Amino acid sequence: MTTSTLTATDAANINTVLQGDCVEVMRGMKSETVDFVLTDPPYINRYCDRHGRVIRSDNFVWVKPAFAQLYRLLKRNSFCAFFYGWSHIHKFATAFTEAGFRPVGHFTFPKAYRSGARFVRYRHECAYLLAKGEPQEPPHPIDDVIQWSGYTGNKLHPSQKPLPVLLPLIKAFCPPNGTLLDPFAGSGSVLVAARQLGRQFIGIEIDAEHHRTATTRLQEAKALAA
Repeated sequence: MTTSTLTATDAANINTVLQGDCVEVMRGMKSETVDFVLTDPPYINRYCDRHGRVIRSDNFVWVKPAFAQLYRLLKRNSFCAFFYGWSHIHKFATAFTEAGFRPVGHFTFPKAYRSGARFVRYRHECAYLLAKGEPQEPPHPIDDVIQWSGYTGNKLHPSQKPLPVLLPLIKAFCPPNGTLLDPFAGSGSVLVAARQLGRQFIGIEIDAEHHRTATTRLQEAKALAA
């Protein structure tokens, strides 16, 4: 596995969440310095919840450049896991394939409730596991069906993910001393989960309000661990 060292600037960003456009921020980071990517990007479905909240960058502009940067930043033989909007899988798949990733796993997260309904009732979330290079197969792989638990009520973010859903992914695919990157940090759930498991992390969030929320959550998590 490549063991590129972080630049002074990258090292200063460890265990923080940065505010800005993730593509621009990632362009300033050194190649092959991240051990694992776990992220929940916009699903590109013009989301608007019952309170009128929307998600910034809920468009196709970022998809290809973001995956290209994620591939560049990941160390060789490492993983990227991302939640996605199934109705636009062709666009996500084109982007991660052109970047150099290959799919090696797919997760389904069944819910005890429905999050919406049209032609069918929507009662699950899904995520892809992508590989850069040839990561070693784990001796005890985790299941690709993980029950959705720890309902958040989306209080802090329109698509807030519960920690119990994120923890097994980080534990399985981020090395104990590794650095995790979440370029769509939102309210910081992935970063809080990484902190709970003792992983280093770098978060990026474009929205100022969500950036403040994520920063506050990380400060609170740090205080609890002290």
